[in-house]
Amino acid sequence: MKRLAAIAAALTAALAATACGSGQGAGAGAVYTTIDGSKQIDATAPINPFNPKGSTFVGYDVMALAWPKNDLMDPNAFYPGLARSWTATPDQGEVVVHLQPRARWSDGRPVTSQDVRASIGLAYTQGGTAYTVNAGAAGAAADIRVVDERTVAIRQGANRSNAFLRNVLSTVIVPAHVFGHLLPADFWTTLAQARGTGKAAEAAKAEITGLSQQVISFAPARDVSAGPFVLERVNPGAALLRRNEYFYDADKIAPDRVKVLNYTGNEQIWNYLVSGKLDSAPFTAVPAAVMARIKRTPGNEIRRGYSPVAASLAFNQSHAPYGDPRVRRALAYLIDRTQMTRIASPEAGTPAVTTSGVHADAARAWLGAGLDTLNPYPVDPAKASAELRAAGMVKKDGRWAMPDGSPWKLRINVPASFSDWVAAAKSITSQLNDHGIDASVVTSADYVLYLDELAQGKIDVGFWLMALGPSPYNIYQRLYGPANGWQLLAGRLRHAPPGQDGNWMGGPETIGGVNPGELTNRLNLATPEEQKRIVGTLARLTNEQLPVIQLYDYVNTQFVNSTRFTGWPPSGSEALRLPAGVWMQLGLIHERSP
Repeated sequence: MKRLAAIAAALTAALAATACGSGQGAGAGAVYTTIDGSKQIDATAPINPFNPKGSTFVGYDVMALAWPKNDLMDPNAFYPGLARSWTATPDQGEVVVHLQPRARWSDGRPVTSQDVRASIGLAYTQGGTAYTVNAGAAGAAADIRVVDERTVAIRQGANRSNAFLRNVLSTVIVPAHVFGHLLPADFWTTLAQARGTGKAAEAAKAEITGLSQQVISFAPARDVSAGPFVLERVNPGAALLRRNEYFYDADKIAPDRVKVLNYTGNEQIWNYLVSGKLDSAPFTAVPAAVMARIKRTPGNEIRRGYSPVAASLAFNQSHAPYGDPRVRRALAYLIDRTQMTRIASPEAGTPAVTTSGVHADAARAWLGAGLDTLNPYPVDPAKASAELRAAGMVKKDGRWAMPDGSPWKLRINVPASFSDWVAAAKSITSQLNDHGIDASVVTSADYVLYLDELAQGKIDVGFWLMALGPSPYNIYQRLYGPANGWQLLAGRLRHAPPGQDGNWMGGPETIGGVNPGELTNRLNLATPEEQKRIVGTLARLTNEQLPVIQLYDYVNTQFVNSTRFTGWPPSGSEALRLPAGVWMQLGLIHERSP
């Protein structure tokens, strides 16, 4: 199983410099070969971006209003997509989107505001982000108004969120003349009713969400794309897309076709890279020996950038002895993060400098000199022993035991398909065993099962993705959100007891008079200066209490091959995590001259 890292922060000038030059345009039969980092190919899946297995490909034939840059601190930094430009009021109360004036679908029809409105309506049937039927939900759109053929205004509800602009710009746009019939004639009236209260509102909500499966399963007869490519055919081994002659920036697109190869696991992607088949490939966990083989392949190059994601060791604090922060601190003092990272993710990770809840690069930007005041938890067996003894743990015959003398068996759970997590867990258990803790690794068959086991409280200690930036609200939601009991329902924050409503972390609601869930929720509306103060408080609290131990921060490691194409985003570019189809839209990919 592979996980995509997030985009690097870099200077816009660097991108502009890379985009300069000639030689763009379609070469005779030029084919760009890649993989889809978000899913494997299912040839039976419909040509439908709302379907999780859909035979569509983001950045190639699927277009959003805009493409996120994933800046270190600014979640609202985007590249234009189908939206040429946009404006927002200071409080993000209203976002006005101006479409690309030359945008057309692959059947020649213009992309209009009605397409945006219909796409938003379909998004409501799926729920979440800005398009939810739950009254009072933070950041929910309250009104969608067509200003003219190429301009749409989206108004936020009374319960504001700093994520509104980001969620609006991330909207995927589909053609109304293909998908619009999925919305009943009275859809917008029903939506207005759903925003109320009482039985009528509940019935309206049920009617809208009841459309979800119909939208997901809809199978258009052919692909109608507003992107640089349109799907030509798909089979179990690959999908082939051809150039969309109507794409608004068609002169920037170098390949004539794009071939998206299927894969069944990391090993197949490694083989593609070693054989030089891929012009580019997103982040894939790669062992050092395989990386050496990939690097030896002619034309293969690596691009690295910032990735606002980190791997951590998380605890179910409702299970003894992990509810005691002294035990968690002891474990932090026993884990050599540098050694573990060298084994688990040598090319795509850097050892965490400390546990702050934030990726180290972003932490420096958010905390400044405050980062240096946090406990780095260096390897220190003496401090670990002191913490364990203070927690009442006892050592018998060289092995640590529970306060009552019963055996302490520490089991680290990981999904079997995450090769870097499995290697990291084995390294950690080896280190802990060396210091008298009976530790071993337990694997779950797949990631879905693993998450289910976490939610059910079956796991004492497991791996957890954290630091999901750039929004500070999203970063700390991973630690002080639903997984730790805090849920925002109808605009009100509540804390579920451990073991209920998905609260598997089981941390206390308040710590020393501080409610971290409330602070995290405030990040959703805080000004930039207030956000910095809150992030500082949460970073210190996280560093002291260690609901997780931050192990390594991911590095966005991309693979490219310059045998057939050139003009890749440079290392450190904001564009690195985006699909290569977006790189082409930015004018970054050129066919290599013979």
